[in-house]
This record gives sequence, structure tokens and C-alpha cells, in this order.
Amino acid sequence: MATKENSYTAEDIKVLKGLEAVRKRPGMYIGDTDDGSGLHHMVFELVDNSIDEGQAGFAGEVRVTIHTDNSVTVEDDGRGIPVDLHKGEGRSAAEVILTELHSGGKFDNNVYKVSGGLHGVGLSVVNALSSLLELEIKREGEVWFQTYRRGKPDAPIQAIGKSKKSGTKIRFVPDPEIFTSIEFSYDVLANRLREQAFLNRGIKVMLSDERSDKQAEFVYAGGIASFVEYLNRNKSALNAKPISFDDKVVRDGVEEQCEVALQWNDGYAEQIYCFTNTLNNRDGGTHLEGFKAALTRTINAYAQSAGLSKALKEVSLSGDDVREGLTAIVSVRIHDPKFSSQTKDRLVSSEVKGWVQQVVNDRLGTFFEENPAIAKRIIEKCVEAARAREAARKARELTRRKGALDGASLPGKLADCSEKNPEFAEIFLVEGDSAGGTAKQGRDRKFQAILPLRGKILNVEKARFDKMLGSEEIKTIITALGTGIGREDFDVARLRYHKLIIMCDADVDGSHIRTLILTFFYRQMTELIRRGHLYIAQPPLYKVTEGRRETYLKDDREYRAFLVSRIEGAWELTVDGGRAIRGPRLGVWVEKVEQLRENLAKLVNRGYPQDALRAALLGGLTDKKSLADPEKVRAVAQVLEAIGFRNVEVSGDPEHGTGVISLTSRRDGVERLVRLDWDLLTSVEYRALATNASGLEALAGKKFALKRNEEEATEGEAQAAPAKKSRIRIEPVEVETLDEAMETLYSGAKKGLSIQRYKGLGEMNAEQLWETTMDPQKRRLLQVKIEDDVEADGIFTILMGDQVEPRREFIEQNALNVRNLDV
Repeated sequence: MATKENSYTAEDIKVLKGLEAVRKRPGMYIGDTDDGSGLHHMVFELVDNSIDEGQAGFAGEVRVTIHTDNSVTVEDDGRGIPVDLHKGEGRSAAEVILTELHSGGKFDNNVYKVSGGLHGVGLSVVNALSSLLELEIKREGEVWFQTYRRGKPDAPIQAIGKSKKSGTKIRFVPDPEIFTSIEFSYDVLANRLREQAFLNRGIKVMLSDERSDKQAEFVYAGGIASFVEYLNRNKSALNAKPISFDDKVVRDGVEEQCEVALQWNDGYAEQIYCFTNTLNNRDGGTHLEGFKAALTRTINAYAQSAGLSKALKEVSLSGDDVREGLTAIVSVRIHDPKFSSQTKDRLVSSEVKGWVQQVVNDRLGTFFEENPAIAKRIIEKCVEAARAREAARKARELTRRKGALDGASLPGKLADCSEKNPEFAEIFLVEGDSAGGTAKQGRDRKFQAILPLRGKILNVEKARFDKMLGSEEIKTIITALGTGIGREDFDVARLRYHKLIIMCDADVDGSHIRTLILTFFYRQMTELIRRGHLYIAQPPLYKVTEGRRETYLKDDREYRAFLVSRIEGAWELTVDGGRAIRGPRLGVWVEKVEQLRENLAKLVNRGYPQDALRAALLGGLTDKKSLADPEKVRAVAQVLEAIGFRNVEVSGDPEHGTGVISLTSRRDGVERLVRLDWDLLTSVEYRALATNASGLEALAGKKFALKRNEEEATEGEAQAAPAKKSRIRIEPVEVETLDEAMETLYSGAKKGLSIQRYKGLGEMNAEQLWETTMDPQKRRLLQVKIEDDVEADGIFTILMGDQVEPRREFIEQNALNVRNLDV
């Protein structure tokens, strides 16, 4: 590992040419560009570089921000990428790192000896696969700035200001020409950043999502022992403090490290996470093999020597027995790790297995000898697991003899489909017999099977395997799917349907049943979720009735688009006496204004007063150049004073060479200082506001005249007033604010409509259920994915586990986050 005495300059950057191939074959460098893994890997590469700075002793904080346009900023307080001239390239070292494939400090053993990055391809690959990348470096008293487009610099790096701080800040926009989707998942990023904070003790990692205002801060002094405690936070632990130990060896002049932490709880699931150089190896590898072998051997040896396994007679404890209820972290840091593939999901370095095995044998055995009371509790838990395993084996054999699990005799309540190819077949798990009957009538019998579930199924979070097999509803699901159950019998290749669709009502009971079903699949058939077979039906959110015509709208976005289409055909608008806006142009205007209001609302939620934002936008502070214009900045400051803001002051920003307006704002009874500065003007929301010409024109408006077109009455209006003529006329309306104008337009669009928020499947007949929820051409399905294993496990433990207090706290904390609650 590098020390603080190491220099880090352009001479440390080694270059191996060739960036052109990255855009042609991105999967070779970043992973899959279709399923989201490659997209998120872009962020991980930047974060890994910052973490490497922290591990080398030069950085203490890493900040990751997801912006509303799905660009991402990664910032650290490290030394800053070198900007001096690279002798071999004739360009700045920063430009070399971002434009040459095999370049970077990781090729010089004196800079980073154990690193989690892509061996120097990380920054250049991120740059090559971004439509826009902005680089800001604070180093040696200067602030440097450079922009790139699809890997090519707009201009050489330039010094734009002065700063006493140091660090690197990169904002990138993933290229939509490369990635199928550029939608980042907060949960995927949070999972990885949390892992990094646990594995790199003391480094603070912060994540904020401007799309949803979610925020998280991860910093843990206890390292992987804290990680294990976090995983078991809502479970009853057998050993109060995690058992943790590490070992260090020197190979080829490089110090390598093995760390292990483990803790048993009174549950039945095992959680073992393996890492190599802070990268999560989802498929384990040689470190996991060594850990499992040593764990089984050590516990059996201690149980025999201490006389704790007599109750099992001749049967020894199996690996499954000793790992029941175990939560463990195995982390190794090695110089030249070898993986089974580019995704690095499995470690294959052969020397690691024996090393980990020896460390666990020695250190865990010593712990048991020194802590016999804790060892006894753990052994008793393992013995109990062995007995339950034997009972489950007998129960499974009994049910197998009866043909209850093998799929040979399908359950009577299953309405099967005629399609025999699982790839084209789907099954609906439906709440209740009555809804199941409607679904049976509405389905396409060729490829859709229906399995009604009566009542609430067993909560498998609280049940052992043998008890679970005694539940009729659980057995029905297992038999219908055909995969079998349990480590020995489960075979995903026998799955009879490749789409498993949970279809429940949107009420409290439906939500509970859906959660019980999800718990079963998460705990007992996780592989079906990981392979993308599990879905949740998404019935439409709105039912709009106009006369005898019914329209179903799937969500708020579609509902708004429906209203906008009605506004287009019925209204015309003038702003401050200008040209009338009508038809499709009015629809575009409404959308632009909605975008403006959404971006304003996001900035207001971050503490910026709306009137101050309005003054800045209308005063011409729309880009970096205008913020550097003293006259414009002073003019906006005068407007802010005139409209009532206090303590308005103009100052300079030496780091960026621009002006700053500070003022005092009062919100919710609290006064706070607000700065209109570089950070505001470069935010995604403000940029969107500044380039929204129609929105800015509307924002400046002082008089809005709205006139309803003379037209034939809608079907609903004609029925509401049958005695009147069908041709109607509404007098022009004049309002003074943009919000009033929008409210008038939307109110007019809703006239003559009956709007109902959809609540349950029971409100639909068979034909409606087919049209809205079952027809593959029209329906909307939500695929169940595990994006954050740690949080998923925690949520199921809270909601379905034994402890009441964490569940109460969870409900209290999240009750206010529920929107559109139907009572």
C-alpha cells in the first residue's frame, strides 16, 4: 500500500495506447450495456479511484450525486489528478489518463499496490462511453477545468481559479448511443458504496439522489465487524460481538491481507459476502471455499473434543448445519488477483484457499477455546439445525412419496395452460378464489395459467423448512412451479412457467399477501428472482369515465398526458397580450411549464427561495459567463433587495472566477443563508430552467388570458345538461399568475369526466381484467429484482421477522412517505 511520502506526478503515469476500440466493444471493458450493470460500473470505476486515494492516505471523503438528468458527479478530497505536462505525450497528465486506455497510477507499483480498479482503464473508459464529461481538479493552489465529448477534449485543460483545497470532481453523462437505458438505480449505488465504506474503515462515502432527494452517509470505524453487525441489526445474535480476525503476509514485496468477521443469529438463512480488493465476488471463489471448509472442520472438531455433539450419535455436522443463521464477511486484499471472468464475480487465485483455510482454522479454533460459553451456544444452534435437517429430509421423502412436490400430479385448483414450452408460458398467483375465478374467465388459456391462493400463506421468515412443507398453500405453489424445493431438490431447469406474476389487490390485505409471497420466493427460491422470472402485475392507477366511454390510465404521467391532450383541443392562451397559443403548440407549452415548475420545486426543496430563482433567471443569470459579469450580478442583487430579501451581498468565487450573491431567506420559521453561485448555475435543474425558453417566458408573464374554444359539448357535458344545446361557450378568463393559469387549464380539462383512482382487482370483470392487467400487448408488469442484497434482507427481516420494535419504527418513519393513500 502506498504511503503519504510517495510522490504522484505525471512521471507516475504509464501509457499503453488505444481508446478507439472501447466505443466499438464497450462490453469488453465495462460489462453489459443493456442490463444496467455496465452503466453502474461507470460510477464504480470513479469511486474506486477515489477509494484508492483514501486507502493510500490522501483522501477522507467521497461524494456521489445522481442528478435529475441521470448524469452523475463523483468528487473526492484527494490529491487531485496530476495536471503537469506528460513528457511522453506532450499533454497534461489528466488528459492522458482520460484519453489513453492503459494509463494511470495503477501501472506503477509505487503508487497503488493493492487496488480495486480496472488496472488503469477506468477513467478513460468512462470518458469514452460518456456523451459529456466535465473534469474539475483542485491541486497545488489552482483550480483546473476541462470538458470532453465522447472521449475527446473540447480544449486543453485550463486553470480557472485559485483554491487552498485539493481533490478531483468528475461529472459524466452516459452516452445513450451506447447504453440501452441511462437510468441509474439509487439502491444499486447505495449497496456498493455501503460496502466500500465498511471495507475501507474511516473513509466517509456520501450519496445523494436529486431525482428523489434521497440521501445517505456511510462511514464505519469498525470495518467488516461493523458490516456483520449491520447485517444482523434486527436479528437476535448468539454471539453479541462479531468474531473477527485478520492476517497479513508479504508476497513479492507486497503486503496482502485476509479479514474475516462472523456472527450467528437465531434465524435460518445464511449470509456470506466475499470480497477481493473491495470488489464483491457474488459467486464466491477460492476464499469462500477455504472459509467453508475451515468452518465445518473447526466446528466439528471442537464439538467432538468438547463432547457437544453426542446427541447426533454417528452423524457429523454438515456445512449447511454450521452455516444456518450465520452472517459472515470474508475479505482479501491481494496484489494480482485472478478472476473467472471480466465481471470478477468469482475469485480463482489458488493460493488464497489454503491461506484463508489456515487463518480460519487457527483463529476460530483459538476463539472457541478461549470463549467456551459462546462456543457452546453456537454448537447447540448447529446441532439443532442438524436435527431439523433430518426432520426436513423425512418430511420431504414423505411428501415426495405422496407426489405432492414433484409436479407429477398438479394441484386441483390450478387452471393450467396448454402451452408446454416454459419460455412462452406464464402463471398468475392470484389473491383469493373469487378473483381467481375472474382471472380464469379473462385469461388466454393457451399460455396463461391461474393459481388462486386462499387466505394468507405461511410466513416463511418465521418457519423452519419442515414446517414450511406442511403448509398446503406453499406446497401448492411448489407443485405448480415444478422446480422442487431445498438445496438438494431445487432445479430451476424444471420450472414450468418462465413468467410468475403476483396479482393482488392494492388494499392492506393484498399488500400483506404480496409481501408473504415475495418473502417465500426471496428466502426459498432466490434463483427465480435473480433469473428475472418473478413479476408483479401493475393494474392501471386511474379509471376515467366520459359518458359511456371508459379509459384506463396506468400512472400519473399518463393521466397528465391525457389531460394535456384535452387542453390542446379545447383552449387557447395568450401571455401579456401576445400571440395566441392553441392546439399542439399549447400542449407543448403546458409540458414546458410543467418541466419548469418541477425543476423550480426541486431547487426550492433544497432551500432556494422561488422568488430569488425567478429574479436570477429573468435577470439573465443563465450560464457561467453571465455569472462572471459583475454588472449582471449586481443588477440581480438590486432586484432581490427590492423584492424584500435581507442581507443581500455580492462577493467573488476565486475558485471559478465568478460572482456570488448571498442573501437571508426565511422558511418554516427558520432563517438561513442562501448562495446564488457556481454550484447553483451548474446544477442540472438550473441548467434546464435556463434553457427552457417557453418556460421562462411564462415565468415572466404578468397577465394570462384563457379562452375556451367554441366546440361541440363533450359526451359527459351533454349528458350533464341534456336540456341545453350541445354547442357550449365558456367566457374568457384572465388571471395574473402562472399557477392560476395552469389550474384553470387542468380544471377545464377535467370537466365532464368522472375520475376514479383504481383500488382492487375485484372492481373489474373478466374482460376489463384482460384488457388492463393480463393482455401482454397492453398490460404493465413490474419485474422483481434484487438490486441491494443487504437492504433486501434487512427489509424482509423487519417486516416479517419476530422483533416488533424495528417494524413499528419502520412504519412510523415511512408512513409520511406514502402518496395517494386511499382511505
